[in-house]
Amino acid sequence: MSDALKQTREDAFQEPACATNRAKSAAERKKGCAKPLTPGAAAGGCAFDGAMITLQPIVDVAHLVHAPLACSGNSWDNRGSASSGSMLYKTGFTTDLTELDIVMGHGEKKLYRAIREIVEKHDPPAVFVYATCVTAMIGDDIAAVCKAATEAFGTPAIPVDVPGYAGSKNLGCKLGGEMMFRHVIGTQEPARTTAYDINIMGDYNLSGELWQVKPLLDRLGIRILGSLSADARYRQVAQMHRARVTMLVCSHALLGLARKMEEKYGIPYFEGSFYGISDTSEALRTMCRMLVERGADADLIDRCEALIAEEEARVRAELEALKPRVAGRRVLLYTGGHKSWSVVSALQELGMEVVGTSVRKATENDKARVVEIMGTEAHMYENMAPKEMYATLRASGADVLMSGARSQFVALKARVPWIDVNQEKHEPYAGYMGMVDLVRAIDRSLNNPVWEDVRRPAPWDESRAFAGARPRIKDRCPVSGISNDPTDFED
Repeated sequence: MSDALKQTREDAFQEPACATNRAKSAAERKKGCAKPLTPGAAAGGCAFDGAMITLQPIVDVAHLVHAPLACSGNSWDNRGSASSGSMLYKTGFTTDLTELDIVMGHGEKKLYRAIREIVEKHDPPAVFVYATCVTAMIGDDIAAVCKAATEAFGTPAIPVDVPGYAGSKNLGCKLGGEMMFRHVIGTQEPARTTAYDINIMGDYNLSGELWQVKPLLDRLGIRILGSLSADARYRQVAQMHRARVTMLVCSHALLGLARKMEEKYGIPYFEGSFYGISDTSEALRTMCRMLVERGADADLIDRCEALIAEEEARVRAELEALKPRVAGRRVLLYTGGHKSWSVVSALQELGMEVVGTSVRKATENDKARVVEIMGTEAHMYENMAPKEMYATLRASGADVLMSGARSQFVALKARVPWIDVNQEKHEPYAGYMGMVDLVRAIDRSLNNPVWEDVRRPAPWDESRAFAGARPRIKDRCPVSGISNDPTDFED
């Protein structure tokens, strides 16, 4: 690992805005956030994968992976981030290094040619070049190649020097944001600015969730000037330094970037969520209040309250018919980050009981919110093995498991419904309308008649009353003509 990468990694581990880091000693901070991986266990991704997750939703950029083919294939399109325009981000670009390229030292030349080919064929606003374990270990200088390519072709080639062995997937998310801070943010000026410009960080427009919130912002006259990286364009990342306020959705990943933006450009940030009625309303209130403090018209707060009152009344009227179908049901929630508390809040608004929630990838603020919402920390889980999850489902009497796709088979074994609330999901649940969609999804799963059949004992396990001995079958088989009477076979 290069000295520069080591220093970048240590800086991310010692993030001063993180409450967990502040509570550690200097020696403990150097160990980092991630726990050592257990050999043979599912590692949950590498640093390169995390950088791709953070940056790939920048939809008009060409994302070029400098590596053997497998690195690109395993990381490509692993989230359902949606685009309202360019689909270039859906194309997997790789230098496809072979053993001969590595042995003969052809990696940098092949990378330069790949950048040139992408610029000539696709003319993107930028090319992001991702280092991987192989190319970092053989010493390919992607920063030098990107600099030469930028000068030669006039298209920014951005080095994302986050090889997989640098650490965990979450660390990769942090370092992906750091690469944008170093090489992209502040490189372009917007054609115009307003007092209603905001940044949204840590949202990835999974299944189009941003589009359930953007109409609310449009009605308030709030413009998403910068985005990292929900349905983002390269220019939006480059112009983030001119926004007035930053909303941080997934704080565990990009908290450091939000802090640096505040220190360098004076842009205050807040942590918020668009899951659930109350949290959506609170996020809008906080956003509008901070914009007014930064120069927006004071009537923005009144217009915000009017919008909230209208939307809450509408959505609660729609939920009135659905709530009796889910109220009182028990839920085990196994997700992470801000969803560890925001989804809990949303479910409690429906009258459902949350028997437990995981706090993986959650900050200390996230955990504090869980305690505030649930009233206790007794039902918070850092990590849960499948065997423990199965036991918890059975012991708690949970009616449904809400988690990521890897846990669905535990739910099936426990014979309880499962709902996907992770990044692989195919339905958006953000904002006010998303709350209605979530309740409908829960209703469809909980009240599906198949579960009554699944939980019923198998026919061979059911006890039946003795019906008496069956009479012996007589006469001959109509096909073979063989008699069923044993006396026919006697000599």
